[in-house]
Amino acid sequence: MTLTTSNPTLQPNTFLSQRSYGDRADTMTIQGTVYKTILLLCVALISAGYTWVQFYKSGGNGAAVTPLLTIGILGGLVAAVVTIFKKTWAPITAPLYALLEGLFIGGLSAQMELAFPGIVIQAAGLTFGTLFAMLFAYQSGWIQATEKFKFGVVAATGGIALVYLVTFVLSFFGIQSTFMFSNSWLSIGISLFVVVIAALNFIIDFDFIEQGAKQNVPKYMEWYSAFALMVTLVWLYIEFLRLLSKLRER
Repeated sequence: MTLTTSNPTLQPNTFLSQRSYGDRADTMTIQGTVYKTILLLCVALISAGYTWVQFYKSGGNGAAVTPLLTIGILGGLVAAVVTIFKKTWAPITAPLYALLEGLFIGGLSAQMELAFPGIVIQAAGLTFGTLFAMLFAYQSGWIQATEKFKFGVVAATGGIALVYLVTFVLSFFGIQSTFMFSNSWLSIGISLFVVVIAALNFIIDFDFIEQGAKQNVPKYMEWYSAFALMVTLVWLYIEFLRLLSKLRER
């Protein structure tokens, strides 16, 4: 089976490049990956809660938490890149990524909640609901990670990443892509499409991690796999916030 995924943290050689171990006690397991994913979620929630509290202590002043958001998004990016290229460091860099990403998510969520009361619990519920729905669909065989399925999701995710990159670059020149960030039905449709693609990434990631566990890769890959799932979770949560905010504005 060819291991392919649209998650940039899980590439075809992610597990294949790791040395297999004969002792199961020293190898990656699905259960171990689940435990570590839960731990990373707890770390992210704690740091997110800290930024949230600081935001409301300041009376809803966004400038008060801007440094935390900046540290979170830039530090999280650095931690992610380091984790991708130094997988053996994942037991340290994965929790660090979760901690930093939590700072960003907490500040963003607090600001969104102030503007649209109730939006955070809705986005969080939809995110975890989607995660469990995709897990059920994968385990039941309703959605299978075939090569054609993988190719379609990879292509769609790559296209989304390219559009976001171009939009980001154009913003430096004062060019705003209203079709991406307005509350028009076109923009809402685009956000809905992105949410669907983000959700489908879970199917590929589940399959990839399952295959990795079967190959008896080193134990530290549990941390790396948990980190990879966190990347998808964070992306999906942010996209749900974006979609819900557009719907609220209408």
